[in-house]
Amino acid sequence: MDFIELTVEAPRELADILVAELAEVGFDTFEDTDEGFQAYTTEDVFNPDAVAEIMSRYEGQGELSHSHRVITRQNWNAEWEKNFQPLIIAERVSVRAPFHPEPAGVDYDIVIMPRMSFGTGHHETTALMIENQLDVSHQGLRVLDMGTGTGILAIMAEMLGARQVLAVDTEPWTVENARDNAAENNCHGIECRLGGVETLANEEPFDLILANINRNVLLEDMHEYARLLPVGRPILFSGFYEEDLPKIQAEASKYGLRYQRHRTLRSWVSAVFEKE
Repeated sequence: MDFIELTVEAPRELADILVAELAEVGFDTFEDTDEGFQAYTTEDVFNPDAVAEIMSRYEGQGELSHSHRVITRQNWNAEWEKNFQPLIIAERVSVRAPFHPEPAGVDYDIVIMPRMSFGTGHHETTALMIENQLDVSHQGLRVLDMGTGTGILAIMAEMLGARQVLAVDTEPWTVENARDNAAENNCHGIECRLGGVETLANEEPFDLILANINRNVLLEDMHEYARLLPVGRPILFSGFYEEDLPKIQAEASKYGLRYQRHRTLRSWVSAVFEKE
């Protein structure tokens, strides 16, 4: 299956709205750029008329342009390999590809082959989530990682001592990628599952929940996260801008999730809440 890369140039306040609109017509992976963002979907899902209709609705609200191209799965791999640089997070966590040398002086070394999945650590939300994970005890815990992408947060959880991790995503190739990355990092306690919150109906509560998705999904699924979290246990959110934090706090409070603290990086947020 080939992929569509949609490049959108837009002001940041408009870009956030467009991301939500495009998510409704099948785009599920987004990366910020200096001029706006890039969105990805599979070729069979892509509907150029739906994209054009969304863009036309926001003309006149700022400089707005868009274009798209087809990326074959093989070419995608070659492209990210050419540009993917190793990364150090919080001076403790290395994120690299298998072809990068193993670094010295870090506590955790995560090897990632992202392919078409989101979450190499280079995006602000992933890095912020990992920083927050470093501050939360994972030892012996059962962890849920929603929107797992490459599986990087699930891998971090097991490295931090989690006994079991359920990593969930809505795209088949993402689940496959997360499963491969878990094996690459010798993580044997991670289950990678295809689906969304509907797949959690029969699950027992989790000791810790990680949810790095986007604002709209977080707001829509907040009640399920709260249902699956025991009193006194933490949940880490990311995937939204700083100006959206009050909305996340307000929705979380309806279900007994109390705000604790948050980190920001270039206007992105990762926040820690706790079940009251």
